[in-house]
Amino acid sequence: MKVLIAYSSRTTNTRRLAEAIHIALPGAELSPVTFAPNPDAYDMVFLGTWVENGTADEAAREYLAKIKGKKVAVFTSLGDYPDSQHARDCQAAIEALVSAGNTLVDQFMCQGAIDPALIEWMKELPKDHGYGPTEHRQKLWKDGEGHPDDADIKAASEWAVATLGKAKA
Repeated sequence: MKVLIAYSSRTTNTRRLAEAIHIALPGAELSPVTFAPNPDAYDMVFLGTWVENGTADEAAREYLAKIKGKKVAVFTSLGDYPDSQHARDCQAAIEALVSAGNTLVDQFMCQGAIDPALIEWMKELPKDHGYGPTEHRQKLWKDGEGHPDDADIKAASEWAVATLGKAKA
């Protein structure tokens, strides 16, 4: 099975996941979405994205629009806890994008560090703003600093191997 790992990464979080998946799937091709080859030449695409406004980021969405009739697995980093309602909502939004013309094999999501410039912007917002510097949000920013961590990288690698196995079955 010919496999492509295409990813979009703003702060290196998703790129690190993509690189780990590439090591776990040594026969796969790895490329940022901005330089990714035509997906028609592949049997399966692992698409990496960071979360932007509750869904895949713009560059990942643009590349996903080129993928038709393929098995797709999505790996994602986001600045929230992966077991949060927000994470589940993001996965559902991404699933809807992928499922329009493709078969979603599986999804992987882990917490990622938030862009420090974005944190500085959010610190300036009023506390009652949706992205304002509440105690919960400040804890989230701190907790995200070390992610993806070694456990996230290992989990992504294991997920990729298992997901490729599902796709081949």
